[in-house]
Amino acid sequence: MLKSIYFIEATHLDNFISLLNKDHAVFSPVVKDPQAKEIDYYHKRLKGNEPFLFNAYRVVEPLKSFFTHPLEKVAGYFTPAYSPSVNEKTVILGVKACDLAGHKVQDFVFLEGVEVDSLYSLRRQNTIIISGDCTGFKEVCHCLAWDILPHPVEGFDLNLSSLNDGYLVEVGSKKGEELVNSYSAYFFPAKETQIAARRIKRQNLIEQLKKHLIPKNLVHKESVQRLVRDGYNLDTWHNFMLTCVECGGCNFICDTCHCFLLSDQEDAPVNSKMRRWDSCLYANYARVAGGANPLKTRTARLRFRFTKKFDFFVDNLKMPACCGCGRCIEVCPGKIDIREVLKDLAAKLKQT
Repeated sequence: MLKSIYFIEATHLDNFISLLNKDHAVFSPVVKDPQAKEIDYYHKRLKGNEPFLFNAYRVVEPLKSFFTHPLEKVAGYFTPAYSPSVNEKTVILGVKACDLAGHKVQDFVFLEGVEVDSLYSLRRQNTIIISGDCTGFKEVCHCLAWDILPHPVEGFDLNLSSLNDGYLVEVGSKKGEELVNSYSAYFFPAKETQIAARRIKRQNLIEQLKKHLIPKNLVHKESVQRLVRDGYNLDTWHNFMLTCVECGGCNFICDTCHCFLLSDQEDAPVNSKMRRWDSCLYANYARVAGGANPLKTRTARLRFRFTKKFDFFVDNLKMPACCGCGRCIEVCPGKIDIREVLKDLAAKLKQT
């Protein structure tokens, strides 16, 4: 079924966002250092009538940080310092296709299990996602390797595609349709020429990204499960482990990683149950109450990260738990590159 596509002028979009900001917490991309060689975008909560910035590619922080917090109270007396209101209406601008693809894993874990995570579910219900086409890419971006296009095709409420004089607005959900209907004075049915211009811009970026990725000789999406299974006992894991400092940055910045640790916190009048993000690279990640630890070594923990992403989720969600955003590559102080690990496995398995 064809989705509804509208056009909105740039000034009208700013007005539209300002109106949303009156009864929503609106988060928009901002640039930390405009003089940097490669621009980094971050999400900032808009105040007043601050203008919207259309980001060329994904922001630094993962989308999951809006739905599960690094540290939050999940049981006990309410403490605002740890658990901001889950009922706050939120709008997230500038979400990209890789974020939406990766977030399928978060939904699978927190919404489709035996139990539904109530905090996650409420935040999901109260959030409007206004995504946008990529108009550029970072050196680490490799979404095409996972058959993810650099423009959203699903998972958004509204999607923005930049044109010279404004934006095409594609409706992706009932919430998005209700928004357009509520502010119909700003939205006009898109012309065929505008849709054609969007198609050309999208295809041009895909071709540029292909040229960027071809020399990197990345492994194909369909082969990764075989690589991590057949390469289980290869020295790849040990060799890449040597620079790992067990900081957990790759897990925390990843939009598909979701592991958490529950702990008690002394809190009057009753103790509180706290949830914090956990990392499979931590030494005690897999340790059980009796002291046994099936992932005692860094080598085993690094390998586990890959088998979870490229074996477990292929079996259970029919997709690898990687969206090609490259955040883990940027954050790693040990310079461990997820693309190079997979390429190393592929090269060694061809030799055996």
